[in-house]
Formats: sequence, structure tokens, C-alpha cells
Amino acid sequence: MTSTYPSLTRALAEALVDVLWFIDGSEDEQMDPDDAVKVLEGVGHVVSTLPNDQRQELIELVGEMAAGETNPFRREFLEEFPEGFGLNGDAS
Repeated sequence: MTSTYPSLTRALAEALVDVLWFIDGSEDEQMDPDDAVKVLEGVGHVVSTLPNDQRQELIELVGEMAAGETNPFRREFLEEFPEGFGLNGDAS
């Protein structure tokens, strides 16, 4: 079986975005809102503390994903991802 992803990093970024997109769009009946916030904030904390080169790599990957996205709502989520998850600030 051949992967459709050019790298492990790209595969993991796609998986992360898929999970966050699901959580962000979940109704209260699908997921407890407090749990959703905890997960989103936890991911935001982790990615915001990445070293600058890793944050830049993730920003670029998400940008590539947004450029190829045909769903306008998901594209907007991807375009807002760097700011929404704290990737634009200065860290390590």
C-alpha cells in the first residue's frame, strides 16, 4: 500500500486538522462542549510552543491544505488555523 502523503509530517498535519475540524463543528449532542474546549485549547497550547521552524512548517502545510480545499467552510477553518491555534506568536 502506497501513502498518498509526501511525508509523515504532512500525514500527521492532515490527521490533526481532521480531528480539530470535527471537534470544532460538533454539536453539543455529539461532544460535550467543555471537553471540546479542553481539546482545542490543549492542541493550541502544544502547537503554540513548537520551535519557530516547526511552527512555520505547520503554517506552510496548513496553507497548502487551504489552497487545495474545495469546501469553503473547511478552507476558512484552515486559513484561520494559524491564528486560532497560536502559531503566529513568538515562542522557542
